[in-house]
Amino acid sequence: MAQPAWQDPVLLAPDTAPVPEYGGGALADLLPTLVAGQGVPGFEAVIPELTPADRNCVFLIDGLGWEQIRSHPDEAPFLHSLLPTSRGGTGRPLTAGFPSTTATSLASVGTGLPPGAHGLPGYTVRDPDTGALMNQLRWKPWTEPRVWQPYPTVFEQAHAAGVRTAQVSAPAFEHTPLTRIALSGGSFLGRLSGEERMDLAAERLAAGDRSLVYTYYSEVDGAGHRFGTDSDAWRGQLMYADGLARRLAEQLPPRTALYITADHGMVDIPFDERSRIDFDEDWELGAGVALLGGEGRARHVYAVPGAGADVLAVWREVLGEQFWVASREEAVAAGWFGPRVDERVYGRIGDVVAAAHDDVVITASVNEPHESAMAGMHGSLTPAELLVPLLEVRT
Repeated sequence: MAQPAWQDPVLLAPDTAPVPEYGGGALADLLPTLVAGQGVPGFEAVIPELTPADRNCVFLIDGLGWEQIRSHPDEAPFLHSLLPTSRGGTGRPLTAGFPSTTATSLASVGTGLPPGAHGLPGYTVRDPDTGALMNQLRWKPWTEPRVWQPYPTVFEQAHAAGVRTAQVSAPAFEHTPLTRIALSGGSFLGRLSGEERMDLAAERLAAGDRSLVYTYYSEVDGAGHRFGTDSDAWRGQLMYADGLARRLAEQLPPRTALYITADHGMVDIPFDERSRIDFDEDWELGAGVALLGGEGRARHVYAVPGAGADVLAVWREVLGEQFWVASREEAVAAGWFGPRVDERVYGRIGDVVAAAHDDVVITASVNEPHESAMAGMHGSLTPAELLVPLLEVRT
């Protein structure tokens, strides 16, 4: 039934947004659970559905959310067939953290911590020490990695406890700051082709009585950003990733558990003015804003001193039917970034945080021309973005 024109619009309250399942069913809980089962001290098995294995492998397919696998059985027959195995045979997904974006999720995977603790709470966030926007995927401007994220990775702790640990990924990632603070520990083995990575991952699993191997494929996400998930290019990448997963599964050594997961899903955004709100052309949204961070579907908004309340009121009035719009305090209290937010992280979060509910984005055509032109996007708390698989193959 249509809303009468004289009624006030129904604004989305921040506490109605889905919250990541931190502490029992989020990406940050995966590695701690696996290494607890391998006897690494200091960790607990916080995903209770998972059964311990001597050898654990995590294959992360960037951008391949739970809903994308469910809706593409023809392009991903192997992955689709594994859906009932997800999360220890419950047939349920995990959640990413918030925002559902690569830098945040990879840091959660590798450290075993939610964003409020590891401190990568967005694609771009303000550095409270410099006042500049920090791109946490590309690590620009340069910031000392171990100051920005001081916690040890799970890989480092597992390696120190005698687990044979390796990351098998593209060579270009070996020396990046994000790898250093999120995925380092044990051996990094760079291979260009997906097939080489699957073969080497299987070899490294067999190399130890207790082993932990992480491998990664990025181009499902890349095709989704460029062409959308309704494109032939994206479907082709999904088919290729499905073949990689099958290739790895067929080579697993004994006593192995393979977990196939993702860092986030994706939403296709129509190219029209209603679906793409251009911050750089909107004087109302820009009033009182010093910096615009985050990304199109998960914005951190940094107000000029003293303007925070006014910016919140305007953003809520203009966008509150399509976005969950929260103050920093509301987003933290609602648990968007985890059960705790470290003091060093608090100021990185926007004075206002806006998470998309509808198929809509806040672009910035002048300052973010590349990101604004993307067909597929992610970052928010909707099921298509937040839910990720935890498909399992055991030997």
